Amino acid sequence: MSAEIVLTEDTLRYISLFEAITKANVKDCMDTEDKLVFVVDKGQGNIAVGKKGEHVIMLKEKTGKNIQVVEYSENPEQFVMNVFHIYGPQKVEIEQRGNITHATVTVDPKLKGRAIGKAGKNLRIARDIVNRHHEIQSISVD
Repeated sequence: MSAEIVLTEDTLRYISLFEAITKANVKDCMDTEDKLVFVVDKGQGNIAVGKKGEHVIMLKEKTGKNIQVVEYSENPEQFVMNVFHIYGPQKVEIEQRGNITHATVTVDPKLKGRAIGKAGKNLRIARDIVNRHHEIQSISVD
């Protein structure tokens, strides 16, 4: 079962600000320590980011947090690819490991460290956002 999506007063404010600036539809917003992750409707990724990233830059200035935009997909493999898009994903393999669904994402080798993040922080955020939309409980980066 996918994790429940809980939106707080803060995340609702962030969504309102994001939609006002980008004119994109937000499906989900996850507020982490130093990053806001917005999941937008399929086909709205470029609209949300804006020309030369202008919307993301404006949102970062207003919120003081890094902004990650992820385009939604019904297809779990494609959604994982979208979550890792800034790390040059090459393929995603999803498999059952006992009662856990696991995704292995292969990224650009030069960006593997950044995809995982310090102490696995980026990987944890990616796993949490994927688990909110698809039945995937664990992710590893190859």
